[in-house]
Amino acid sequence: MFYIESERLKLIPLNLVQLRIYHQPPILAQELGLSGIRIENEPFFQHEFDDALANYWLPMVEKNPDHYEWFTNWLIVLKQENAGIGGIGLTGLPDANGETEVGYGIGLDYRKRGYASEALQCLCAWAFQHPALMTVVAHTPADLLSSQKVLQKAGFQFVKIENELIKWAREKTA
Repeated sequence: MFYIESERLKLIPLNLVQLRIYHQPPILAQELGLSGIRIENEPFFQHEFDDALANYWLPMVEKNPDHYEWFTNWLIVLKQENAGIGGIGLTGLPDANGETEVGYGIGLDYRKRGYASEALQCLCAWAFQHPALMTVVAHTPADLLSSQKVLQKAGFQFVKIENELIKWAREKTA
């Protein structure tokens, strides 16, 4: 099984079979050799996740089996507990401008411990190995200060406000 890791986390890109069983946490945990999946979110974020699963990750992973890592949810696993605590993912391979976008979420019980920033740094380090990738972007609501702190801690810079969202970017370094 392919994964990447940081000091405290393991990031596992979910394949098509694993995405299909995502809403059966005990089965997914067993499939991945984990003690459990401990991700509880607010209803808004859960709805966003469910929408991404049904309308983006599943169809895009099915269409891109050779590069599924760029189109899927990566399960964020806390090594100390061997349990899934969140997710992170990209919107695909670099576009014509050398960009891709990132999104992430950590379960309620695991927030404010630096896990999101650590996962973001880890995924960016992996993604920037692709020669065409020059920039990773992210968007946050103006009132979501905790997510803005995550991005700043992971080396993202403010770009502009567009459509009531703040655009952030992290450039590839030499």
